[in-house]
Amino acid sequence: MSERSERASEFGHGMVVGKFYPPHAGHHALIEAAAARCAEVTVVVAPSRRESIPLTLRLDWLRDMHADRPWVRFVGRYDDHPVDYDDPAVWDAHCAVFRAAVGSRRVDAVFSSEAYGVELARRFDAVPVSVDQDRRTVPVSGTAVRADPAGHWRWLSPPVRAWFVRRVVVVGAESTGTTTMAEALAAHYGTPWVPEYGRELTARKLARLRERVPQASVFDVTWDRDDFRTVVREQQAAEDAAARTSGPLLICDTDARATAVWEERYLGSASPEIRAAARRPALYLLTDHQGVPFTDDGLRDGEHLRAWMTERFRTELAGCGVPVVELAGSHAERLARAVRACDDLLAAGWSLAEPIAAPNLH
Repeated sequence: MSERSERASEFGHGMVVGKFYPPHAGHHALIEAAAARCAEVTVVVAPSRRESIPLTLRLDWLRDMHADRPWVRFVGRYDDHPVDYDDPAVWDAHCAVFRAAVGSRRVDAVFSSEAYGVELARRFDAVPVSVDQDRRTVPVSGTAVRADPAGHWRWLSPPVRAWFVRRVVVVGAESTGTTTMAEALAAHYGTPWVPEYGRELTARKLARLRERVPQASVFDVTWDRDDFRTVVREQQAAEDAAARTSGPLLICDTDARATAVWEERYLGSASPEIRAAARRPALYLLTDHQGVPFTDDGLRDGEHLRAWMTERFRTELAGCGVPVVELAGSHAERLARAVRACDDLLAAGWSLAEPIAAPNLH
């Protein structure tokens, strides 16, 4: 028995029903309201199969956000029935789905932010509890979020943001301004950026080497396959963590596809494991080496390979199915071109399938 069920509660068992497409702050407030007044709560997540966000993912998000409420359970059931609030047979079909999700436990109260909550409660012989139906406390809806995720970003929880975020990856040969560009874009959009883990690992490897050989330089650092697996693992972990707190754009300084090019450079080939780890960001920005002086900061060793690496990046990115924008010219010109590409990405919006809706009789 949960800690909550041992306390005095207004209701024994409460039910919340919704699509949660996607979950937003209004949904969380509704669930919290039910959790505060019930010994136990069942949240029924009931989307149709036509919708774009998998049911299992929505359940994961909700459990993540309400993990501190063990008396709240989340149950998923697909509900592909039509929506018609005037048709008793349609109501029966939906309620059958909800009853199967709830199980044999009696429902004492139905918590809802929708007008249909009263009828739903009546059909479960339960008390209807309306929570912020006019959306004054939390002025957001699933429809509004789907239409403009970026415009309603503040109402999305970290795991939902991570799913919606558009990842922009900056790649390029050594000393071509990838880090400078990533920092500049992050500052422009007021969002985090993900530094290059490979550079951090290089610095650590060189520091360890100098403990034994004080005069060692970056040219003495050696690499093996495990190093590149570590780079990919740590880079993606940092990216995923940043995505939870990012704005609609997340700027990444390199990724697994770029790491494969670096592995090829140092070891002669890219391993299948590194290639298989490559993801599909929304956009690649490739920094050209031409017109950018090579700056030796003690961690760079590839001035003579910059032209080769630029060409390898072009080839590698050409067949990946992700838009690629090359950045050339002065820093101001490169930044302006990168901002235009990112603005276009945001303007394109997100394409989510519409849920089953009630017929328009007007």
